[in-house]
Amino acid sequence: MSNFISKKIVSQFLKFAVIGVLNTGVDLCLLNIMVFFSGYNDGIGYTIQKTASALCAVIVSYLLNKNWAFDDKNSKNSIKKFSAFFMVSLTGMIINVVIASGVVIFLKPLVESSFSKQTFLNDTVWVNLGALAGTAVSMMFNFIGYKLHVFKK
Repeated sequence: MSNFISKKIVSQFLKFAVIGVLNTGVDLCLLNIMVFFSGYNDGIGYTIQKTASALCAVIVSYLLNKNWAFDDKNSKNSIKKFSAFFMVSLTGMIINVVIASGVVIFLKPLVESSFSKQTFLNDTVWVNLGALAGTAVSMMFNFIGYKLHVFKK
């Protein structure tokens, strides 16, 4: 029984990770499109764009996690389940955006002042490093929240 539970959790986490990669793609694509068209690659403009791109990724994440990773095709209490998913995701998104913005707004100037801007880390690289750092930190929080709170069986 314990072996089955372990295999099931590993399988769910691997599916969750694949979905996470897809969601990261959605997040980064939308973020880079917004940065390209707006020209905002730091400050509050970046934070707003990162919030919008992460929110779109949350919607895609719900649909994929519900129907594939956690195999929860039961439509009973769909609104309640989406609300719980959204609350976990919102908290994860806040963690994601705070970490991403911290990297871009605080770490970038620190690194650039240390290296006198003589690095390969241009604004586009920093935008993406921030987004990836936020994703990495929020990923574990989201999996645990989805597993224990949203899609518990």
